[in-house]
Amino acid sequence: MTANDRMLVFVGSYAEAASDGIYVYELNEGKGELTLLDKVDGNKNPTFLNVDQAGNLLYAISETAAEDGTKTSDAAAYTIDPATGKLTEASRAYALNGPACHIQRSANNKYLTLTSYHKGTISLVELAAGCKVGSVLDIQQHVGQGDYSGVAPHLHSSFYSPDQRFLLACDLGLDLIRTYRIDEAEGKLVPVSDARVEKGAGPRHLTFHPNGKFAYVINELNSTVTAFQYDAEHGTLETLETVPTLPAEWTGANGCAEITISADGRFLYGSNRGHDSIVVYAVDPESGKLTTVQHVSTEGQHPRHFSIVPGGKHVIAANRDTNNLTLFTVDQDTGKLTYTGHSVEVSKPVCVWAVRF
Repeated sequence: MTANDRMLVFVGSYAEAASDGIYVYELNEGKGELTLLDKVDGNKNPTFLNVDQAGNLLYAISETAAEDGTKTSDAAAYTIDPATGKLTEASRAYALNGPACHIQRSANNKYLTLTSYHKGTISLVELAAGCKVGSVLDIQQHVGQGDYSGVAPHLHSSFYSPDQRFLLACDLGLDLIRTYRIDEAEGKLVPVSDARVEKGAGPRHLTFHPNGKFAYVINELNSTVTAFQYDAEHGTLETLETVPTLPAEWTGANGCAEITISADGRFLYGSNRGHDSIVVYAVDPESGKLTTVQHVSTEGQHPRHFSIVPGGKHVIAANRDTNNLTLFTVDQDTGKLTYTGHSVEVSKPVCVWAVRF
């Protein structure tokens, strides 16, 4: 086994702690097949993962409970054996004062950040020597009222800026993306600015263009994508446009989920739950604006997440309500997706990461 010749796919899911919740597959790109290598239990609802390819580590959220019975979350770290795909728990610690829905890691491996939809909080967690999950340094509570429910913030995710100077947190309840900087001396998340989306839009996830000039947010509640100009010096976002994720003729219920961009920045992808599709956009490299290219069925229901496989030749979609992962090829010229016919069964998949080792 040589370096960089095995494609491993990591899946997080809804599961009880006594049941398998994290799965490892191998993707054979030549055959277009996924093969199960490992699965681990011990985590309640490990619905989101983060993989450190260089460090052979996987980080997962794990729902726990405080002494008073309120929901909290741990962060768990696993070592990855690239030769076998086996996971071994390396560390675990309390990481957030609510049930987490997202986990992110700084590129310098100093921090994890976790967000809680239900609690409306974001935490900053130190990574100790050996990338061991350390202590919670800070927790920020969002406050206010938004169009969604009209009562509370609902933090859904956080993403580091390309230069790692800022952290952008999507608050679905307050219809905003809040930029933080990390005060390393104090171990604090310091609010910098807020960018607003349309009322009731519900920003969920974010991705940066590889050129660092643009950012794109998928809005769960009104089924749109908002394109922003990104100011790297100040960490601020300026709205460029908002476009629909659905075909004009669709009248059914829908909620968006994941968004990601091709490595060359030419194509942007977002998932629709209800329409059960991935929308493909062409990206104008000068303006950052979007043109719809395709809507393709995910061959399952409720595509909670999807991942572009390194190298850009395949996409894997995680369909939660039909308990399956589906594999697509990517047309390198048009960005369009084509279903390969290959699907594997996995219980309630929520997050899928593909990494080449």
